[in-house]
Amino acid sequence: MKVALISFYPILEDKKNNMSKIEKHFQAIAYSDCNWAVFPEMTLTGFTMNTKDCAEDFSDSPSIRFFQEQAIQNKMYLSFGIILKCRDKASNNLITISPQGEIIASYAKIHPFSRVKEETYYYGGDMPVWGNIADIRVGMSICYDLRFPEIYQALSKNCKIIVNIASWPEKRIQHWMTLLRARAIENQVFFIGVNRTGKDENKLNYCKSSMIINPEGEILNGKNVNDEIDIFEIDINQVDSYRKSFPVKNDRKPELYKQIL
Repeated sequence: MKVALISFYPILEDKKNNMSKIEKHFQAIAYSDCNWAVFPEMTLTGFTMNTKDCAEDFSDSPSIRFFQEQAIQNKMYLSFGIILKCRDKASNNLITISPQGEIIASYAKIHPFSRVKEETYYYGGDMPVWGNIADIRVGMSICYDLRFPEIYQALSKNCKIIVNIASWPEKRIQHWMTLLRARAIENQVFFIGVNRTGKDENKLNYCKSSMIINPEGEILNGKNVNDEIDIFEIDINQVDSYRKSFPVKNDRKPELYKQIL
């Protein structure tokens, strides 16, 4: 599987111009034979609490239609972040679309980031979500979820790849890199982390830090396309091979964990 990680620098709440930037990114990878492209959290808006202006209806979303068109045109799976209306608030979602334009997974971030009062504007999701990408089951997560390992144990029962899309600032980037590797190692999966770049309206810096970790905790080397795009190749057989040679999951005691949590 060949995966493009797009470390996108969004213009805050400017969906139209962000769409134009993304179209140029697709031109840059048009002949790369990628199976899948992954974008950061809240792709077309940047991380914002302005749900009033930025949230969209799931059933009538211009942003979803845009990515569906791009998926069909570029013949690849796409995963992106979007703000969706949810009752009297919104939800922070990761949506994955097939090359035929079908929505194959829609995940609502389970853990809103309380440090910035994200829960004031966004409902947290209540269920892990996965989807099949090129016949490989992939688990979905968003940013702050990365600090809560329990959901990844649930996902890794059936998933060989887990993805996290984020807006993770540079001042805590060591946490990001450490947690990505930890989640890959403890779950024996390929773990994909896609983080934004640039500077936001609060003057927080975001450094290029998107990466793929293999089941043994090694950071894969990708092919750099430009400042925001890197392409990686995944040998999915490595998951079964490593789990067979080092069968950690056979030694888990889930019933005990339920008693002590």
